[in-house]
Amino acid sequence: MVHKVEIDYHGSRLSLETGRLAKQAGGAVLCQHGETVVLATATSALKAREGIDFFPLTVDYQEKTFAAGKIPGGFFKREGRPTEKETLTSRLIDRPIRPLFPDGFACETQVVATVLSVDRQNDADMVAMIAASAALHISDIPFQGPIAGVRMGRVDGKLVVNPLQDAPEGDLNLIVAGSNDGLVMVEGGAQILSEDVLLEALFAAHDAMQPVFEMQEELRSKAGKPKREVIAPEKDKALVKAVEKAGAKPLKKALAVVEKLERYAAIRVAESEMKDALADTYADRDSEVRSAFDDLKKKVVRQMISKDKKRLDGRGPADVRPITCEIDVLPRTHGSSVFTRGETQALAVVTLGTSVDEQRMDALVGEHFRKFMLHYNFPPYSVGEVKFLRGPGRREIGHGALAERALKQVLPAAEDFPYTIRIVSEILESNGSSSMASVCGGSLSMMDAGVPLKAPVAGIAMGLIEEGKEITVLSDILGDEDHLGDMDFKVAGTADGVTALQMDIKINGISREIMTKALEQARDGRLHILGEMAKTMSTHRDSISSHAPRIKTIKINPDKIRDLIGPGGKVIRGIVESTGAKIDVQDDGTVMIASADGDSMQKAMDTVEAITMEAKVGKIYTGTVRRIVDFGAFVEIMPGTDGLLHISQIGPGRVQKVSDELSEGDEVPVKVLEVDRSGKIRLSRKEALAELGEKS
Repeated sequence: MVHKVEIDYHGSRLSLETGRLAKQAGGAVLCQHGETVVLATATSALKAREGIDFFPLTVDYQEKTFAAGKIPGGFFKREGRPTEKETLTSRLIDRPIRPLFPDGFACETQVVATVLSVDRQNDADMVAMIAASAALHISDIPFQGPIAGVRMGRVDGKLVVNPLQDAPEGDLNLIVAGSNDGLVMVEGGAQILSEDVLLEALFAAHDAMQPVFEMQEELRSKAGKPKREVIAPEKDKALVKAVEKAGAKPLKKALAVVEKLERYAAIRVAESEMKDALADTYADRDSEVRSAFDDLKKKVVRQMISKDKKRLDGRGPADVRPITCEIDVLPRTHGSSVFTRGETQALAVVTLGTSVDEQRMDALVGEHFRKFMLHYNFPPYSVGEVKFLRGPGRREIGHGALAERALKQVLPAAEDFPYTIRIVSEILESNGSSSMASVCGGSLSMMDAGVPLKAPVAGIAMGLIEEGKEITVLSDILGDEDHLGDMDFKVAGTADGVTALQMDIKINGISREIMTKALEQARDGRLHILGEMAKTMSTHRDSISSHAPRIKTIKINPDKIRDLIGPGGKVIRGIVESTGAKIDVQDDGTVMIASADGDSMQKAMDTVEAITMEAKVGKIYTGTVRRIVDFGAFVEIMPGTDGLLHISQIGPGRVQKVSDELSEGDEVPVKVLEVDRSGKIRLSRKEALAELGEKS
């Protein structure tokens, strides 16, 4: 039976339907907002794999090009590996739903959201998130939702819920996911906005979600399946007590070691000693002993932070680790920096390119070009591990997108700095918040490269430990504090405001009070980091690197573009080959010439100007006679530009025969008398001679 619920939702009809499509999935919901349609399915294995000790959840968001009436490009003419947009949206859906499954549920679960139609008005991201939540909610999978997602914009100081894609661009772009209990995920950017504005936007978003929660509950009441019962495995109290007795003291001693790898080694020794002490009693229960020790470690760390206000490396809750900054660390790159905060270190390298280096993005909603890219790499040695080097995974793509968003807000306008900018952040060491180290390093390296940023940008990762009524917000969290804590909240910005946010939590929701405290503490930490960065570099260099291309822009008549390019691109290719410069010609007649060598640049500019130069009325040129006819001669005054020198304008007296005065190949001074609408040029040697005679 088909069941459907629908409401008017911020200017468009929003509907949820089940029972018509994909009926063999555990739960399937067709969500439509305007004419954007997404089918989400949720399916789970009936039994967990033997020996599995984690929840194997997979979320896949996929865009079908037929949704936009397009055929895929390339040789195969079908969708291939996930695009960056698909990867990032998969993460957006995964992050808010993952914490909402009960402990003990370990059945392999997959959520697939497929875009079937796009109307170029309503973004498929939010439709997919709602559809995924609804599919899980009506299924038998023990999902403790529902959730909802909205996109928040701000135009002319007014907040806008789910702004249309062709609406005026504002100064805020936030994706917010929430449950009935509060916010569960935040992702987005802002054009240097205050914390108060962001708080208002976040909780306005939560208010806007309420009708979507009600829709999903209504759909479940009509078509929901009974939820599976999940019984979390009971802990053997005697075993837990024995592990605590044997392991607590050596574990606390090990956790007091400040350096990460030494601490990990000490913890392994403590665990080994504990196992040896319990070997006779629990000889065949190694996995239970190991699990109890992990629980003990979590308990000890959280109590140490919440009660003693002491962290693993000895800091207080609001303290930031020691920071060192270096710039100009690589001799041939256009800009480089090393940013080190505690045991997290990022090498950020900037490359400046021309418009030829822009990245062409072929999206469902249309083609666009990226002039700014930040690529984040996380090699295994950064955490002391050995792994195969592969292409970037979801984590690398997500962290790079966050850092890129944070820095994009302070870039100069393209007309003021017409370069394509690529930053590569190589994480050399990692113990928490490497994406925020990439923001700091990226800001320093761009200033080192001479990019005129509006302001330096820094980022900090905040954490949370909630033990009963005791709430502790942590600044600049370590990797273990992220793993054992309740929140990972990254905030990047300038001294004047926030440019990017990302939040994930492991509890049911974050209240306004906690969010306010986290943002205020993050601001204090960000200002401290900016102060440390300013000791090394507070503003951009006056000029770009000598190894970077110089770009000069000249304007030509659009009618001359054809002459500059030549048949089949022959002319412009010839200029590039002979000068070594890069040349980009735009439809409006803007010509950008780039070269790291000044002589090559000048030679290319002179050649372009010579080809595209237009005759000016009243100006005297030295021209070459190219062809003689009965009524005059055709004189080339510029490469490819001829004018007619009429027989009456050859000399001061009467000329009987043109060949008596001129021969082909002669160089003669001529004055431009007229350029008509068709581009024909009328010349005078007589007036040029008279004018030159007067000057002499």
